[in-house]
Amino acid sequence: QVQLVESGGGLVQTGDSLRLSCAASGRSSSYYGMGWFRQAAGMDREFVAASTWSTPNTVYADSVKGRFTISRDNAKKTVYLQMNSLKPEDTAVYYCAVRVTPRTLPYEKKDGYDYWGQGTQVTVSS
Repeated sequence: QVQLVESGGGLVQTGDSLRLSCAASGRSSSYYGMGWFRQAAGMDREFVAASTWSTPNTVYADSVKGRFTISRDNAKKTVYLQMNSLKPEDTAVYYCAVRVTPRTLPYEKKDGYDYWGQGTQVTVSS
């Protein structure tokens, strides 16, 4: 069992920056990757960014490329999402997720993760 706790959300204005954190804890010692997803009101949960755990491979949704950066601190079992140049369309609940079992699904797929956090709200005002 792995617990994920997100933090760092809030209310900001267009063009501002935020950094989200996701701290993992629990029994699993094998992490294959962690990802960030978001879900706006009335919409499906969508992929934002992901990073493999042991190698510096990252992947981003086209909508956030060049603005968001995912990073991780393996020793702290924490993944970060630095969000710059925020737009109103970035408003959503942001969730982190972790893959602790090997699978072939791409990290962009929700089914590719084993555990999810409770989410943190990000609201960008215009």
